[in-house]
Amino acid sequence: MMEEAMPRALTLQVNGRATKVETDDPDMPLLYALRDGLGLHGPKFGCGLGQCGACTVLIDGEAVRSCVTPLSAVAAKAKITTLEGLSKDGKPSALQQAFIDEQAAQCGYCINGMIMQSAALLRTNKKPDEAAIRQALANNLCRCGTHVRIVRAVQRATSA
Repeated sequence: MMEEAMPRALTLQVNGRATKVETDDPDMPLLYALRDGLGLHGPKFGCGLGQCGACTVLIDGEAVRSCVTPLSAVAAKAKITTLEGLSKDGKPSALQQAFIDEQAAQCGYCINGMIMQSAALLRTNKKPDEAAIRQALANNLCRCGTHVRIVRAVQRATSA
């Protein structure tokens, strides 16, 4: 007879707060814990393979695909930031506001990944040129074709 795994609580550092997530599978993707366990719906399920970017979050400031990142890899030690964690006091960050001002979203599905990837870029390069922005966003897919507005939004954010 196989023994059932007992649920256990893992502590995650999400958006500046320690949060417990109950799981019987420590290798469950971080995305599921964020969306289903914590109700954070910024990161989206897209491809499930880490290729489209819709699930992107920041882990210790670096853009990471949460659909292929196991909970056990980030429990307790890593600082996880989701789209919701970029805002302060209920107000969008300068980057989020730039995306709003440029109307960079059409269907909106890719925007989480585009913003989070851009946030990681701007953390290390405060004034990227257009080529650097396009390079940073090259692995984030957008089927609607709002790439021009997305690039303009990142450029706008650098002048805010």
